[in-house]
Amino acid sequence: MKTSEVAKRADLPISTLRYYEKIGLITEEYILREENNYRNYAPEIIPYLEVIKNSLAVGFSIHDIKSMISKQGISKEEQKRIITDKITEIEAAQKNLEASKQSLYELLEMNITCENGYGKY
Repeated sequence: MKTSEVAKRADLPISTLRYYEKIGLITEEYILREENNYRNYAPEIIPYLEVIKNSLAVGFSIHDIKSMISKQGISKEEQKRIITDKITEIEAAQKNLEASKQSLYELLEMNITCENGYGKY
């Protein structure tokens, strides 16, 4: 598949594909070079890119994904630990957001006005 077709089917900009290739997220196993050195991607690149997109969507960083790719496979226990750690991280972020939201509600209840400067009653 040509780069433009992969970009369209994976719903990613071509620049993102180039970036993923440059930093090693797209490995050589997915890239076939033609005689003129044009890229021709293997069909398996589409589900692979979906995994990357989903991993980014749930909060894994590019560094996390690259680390997992570099291991050339991980055990079920390691996979479970990585996912559990991410769940714990998300739950902590949710608690912080909930605490921030509660603080804002409390600030509203204080009925502070800003006419004389922020935070002055």
